[in-house]
Amino acid sequence: MMQLIDLFLVQGWKVSFASAASQGEFTADLEKQRVTMFLIALNNASFDVFIKELNPSIVLFDRFTTEEQFGWRVAEQCPQALRMLDTEDLHCLRAARQQALKEKRSFETSDLVSETARREIASIYRCDLSLIISEFEMQLLKDFFKVDESLLHYVPFLLDPITESKKRAWPGFSERTGFISIGNFLHEPNWNAVLFLKQEIWPFIRLQLPKAELHVYGAYPSHKVFELHNPKEGFLIKGRADDVNAVMSAARICLAPLRFGAGIKGKLTDAMLFGTPSTTTDIGAESMHGKFPWNGEIANDAKSIANAAVKFYNHENLWKQAQENGITIIKEFYPKEKHGKILIERITTLLTTLTLKQHRHNNFSGGMLMQHTALAARYMALWIEEKNKIRNP
Repeated sequence: MMQLIDLFLVQGWKVSFASAASQGEFTADLEKQRVTMFLIALNNASFDVFIKELNPSIVLFDRFTTEEQFGWRVAEQCPQALRMLDTEDLHCLRAARQQALKEKRSFETSDLVSETARREIASIYRCDLSLIISEFEMQLLKDFFKVDESLLHYVPFLLDPITESKKRAWPGFSERTGFISIGNFLHEPNWNAVLFLKQEIWPFIRLQLPKAELHVYGAYPSHKVFELHNPKEGFLIKGRADDVNAVMSAARICLAPLRFGAGIKGKLTDAMLFGTPSTTTDIGAESMHGKFPWNGEIANDAKSIANAAVKFYNHENLWKQAQENGITIIKEFYPKEKHGKILIERITTLLTTLTLKQHRHNNFSGGMLMQHTALAARYMALWIEEKNKIRNP
């Protein structure tokens, strides 16, 4: 989302950020970047007044749950606004993979047929354009869910290439020590990966590297997370990282043994951006490197992951080659200028009145879903609003 905001600002567009979440200690200071921030309310007609007065040309919803809440209101108050959905990742895919793991079986595409999928795909249909971050998910939407390609746009992370000066600033192989794992602990794939590390992978690594340490970083660490902290085992829970660059650059290897999930993984591009080779799974590396060699190794069982991590930890030449692979992936797979230009061209084309009108005419299913959703959501919102008035007269 921050990368998209930066892209829009570069176009000279006026950007407003509206959220129903109150600001916290670590909220990004968007106003420094010339972004106007607004606090909006859920299930409240005050949003209708707000959006009508703002009168945006484009509205971007952050995940399908936000579109469910506000999409029909935007459609009613600003019918000419281009409505876009930033899926971030397919929630239905992540949930289906998680359920398959719980049941100790392989994921099948039939697992995708769920209430979450129906809600998420309906949201995609109601929007004029949905941003899809993963090539795998683009294909899944087209082949399995039969979503027309005209409603989808592939846009991965938008990253600058790693310059020679940045590369020279990285700590070298001998200056780094230990392993790192990083990710928000409230995100189930991350928490599961930490448990996988603690219970199965780290013991194999410590057998080969008895003095090694694993520093586990992540926001929102709870009591159950800190219970895993064990200095004698070299398994150290560090909590939130104030500076990802500093902690990633200090480690020799990044471990991301994700057993379920969706989208593409910021922790793994961060590892590449800071010169840290990584060991991850097929799920972790999915749609993240195309035809280019991984910046480390991809493995799926605990022993193979551990052995791969130790191999790169001990061999400087392999480690340096993995680092170079990461540099290539960032340059060739995530070029900000290329992907940003294509996205802006797609948006500006849709913004013309005749094009948008024809685009919506072609999307009959989306119009049908919007009509029925608006009716259902309106009465639900009115009911909640009235209930809130009784609770808080």
